[in-house]
Amino acid sequence: MVPKTGHSKNLQRWMDYFHGTHTPEELSALLHDDVVFRSPIVHTPQEGKAITMMYLGAAGQTLGSDDFRYTRVFDCGDKAVLEFETRMDGVDVNGIDMIEWDGDGLITDFKVMVRPLKAIQAVHAAMKAMLEKMKGAQV
Repeated sequence: MVPKTGHSKNLQRWMDYFHGTHTPEELSALLHDDVVFRSPIVHTPQEGKAITMMYLGAAGQTLGSDDFRYTRVFDCGDKAVLEFETRMDGVDVNGIDMIEWDGDGLITDFKVMVRPLKAIQAVHAAMKAMLEKMKGAQV
């Protein structure tokens, strides 16, 4: 597991959230209002804080098992690439989170990439189910 300290201020805030309680309020405080989320599943960029929170919340609930861990971190201050590994329904998932921050330390761009194909299929199925569940709960 990647240690929680020694990162730039921006990345440290993400790691504190990631290793913490994961509340919607904490996530909201990290995101710029005009943040763009780039999913490995959805073709078009998802723009805005509300939709990004929905996708990151769903990802946390589907990918964020005890198996999830960041294995390598490339920290460039206002940009970072975090490689992760997890296991979903017997499928090994390998991917990266690419995060960019503005001058105020708010996330402006969050891209997730996943491999191999079986992993993409597992993530797609789990995310679809979780997003449908979340949308149903909002009604």
